[in-house]
Amino acid sequence: MGLVSQWILLRLLEIHPPLPWNALLPGLGIFGAAFLLSWAAELAQLEMPQAMALAILALIAVLPEYAVSIYFAWTAGKNPSYIPYVTANMTGANRLLIGLGWPVVLFAYWLCTRKRQILLEPAQGIEIVTLLVATLYSFLIPLKGTLSLMDTGVLLALFGLYMICASKAEHVEPELRGPSEWMATFRLPLRRLAMASLFLLAGLTIFVAAKPFAEGLLELGRRWGMEEFLLVQWLAPLASESPEFVVAILFAIHSAPGASFGTLVSSKVNQWTLLVGMLPLAYCLSAGHWGAMQLDSRQIEEVLLTSAQSLFAVAVLSNFSFDFWEALSLLILFGLQLMMPSPAVRYGFAVLYILLTLFLLFSRPKRRQAVWYLLTRVWRP
Repeated sequence: MGLVSQWILLRLLEIHPPLPWNALLPGLGIFGAAFLLSWAAELAQLEMPQAMALAILALIAVLPEYAVSIYFAWTAGKNPSYIPYVTANMTGANRLLIGLGWPVVLFAYWLCTRKRQILLEPAQGIEIVTLLVATLYSFLIPLKGTLSLMDTGVLLALFGLYMICASKAEHVEPELRGPSEWMATFRLPLRRLAMASLFLLAGLTIFVAAKPFAEGLLELGRRWGMEEFLLVQWLAPLASESPEFVVAILFAIHSAPGASFGTLVSSKVNQWTLLVGMLPLAYCLSAGHWGAMQLDSRQIEEVLLTSAQSLFAVAVLSNFSFDFWEALSLLILFGLQLMMPSPAVRYGFAVLYILLTLFLLFSRPKRRQAVWYLLTRVWRP
């Protein structure tokens, strides 16, 4: 709680600490908020289906990413030179979540339990199928070379359908530990008040700390002479993604791998539907007209690579499991393309992700059957 309150107090007093504290202190606030989110999410599972609780957790946890990305989209509406930063932040956040976040959760679970595989719950098919549909649609964005209000309509509708389906999922009694176990003993009105307070306090902290944290990291990076596009793509998302990573790792080390991994999958769904869908809307509202954001060649490459990585990730999860070698593959592929930022490499890795997806689906009939089942049976409002 102290980590959260220190940054809120600094903001209320309008104190602006110098480098490096302007990056460290809001970062600590976000880190503390992540603990509050984990407790609130566990309590929320007593009140609603696990899929819905994890969807709400993921939605709050990605508030920093929303704040940073929508800030760039809003500014781009008035200053077109900011358009590259919109896709830089969005693609970086999405690839970081799959390429680093998913493997880290499995490795944390493996270190604590020596188990090399995470099995997903059947209810998490809602997330997988929504991610699949959003990913297939996302390939249209680099093909048409724009982010437009058509994307907003499709992706926001997809997010709404996802939330409806999650709210109707089967209720699973959670295993509570630590502060959440203690708060679960409260009488119902007090317990709900505690849960709502934790969500609100954590969400407020993340919201007010996200921009200063990202800007502080950017300022530090500029002093190191790094390219601004890469700073926006990787350092800012690393700051804003930390709540999701912390919450997922906490679930993993408490031997709750389904909730742990479900948090990150839900976050990916949120980012690939609601976040991407909101960007053209913010851009148009700021610009004062209903035009589309025109993407340059660099941005088209980045979106294509992000879509291809997402497609491979869906294929990996199609059998409702995530094992050590799949995690290692995602991490290695992410690391290699990160170290070689050139157009040829981006197109090459996009093709590689698609080929690996086809290999998984056509070499494993059960995966093809699972994908068909997801598309025809699971996704029902």
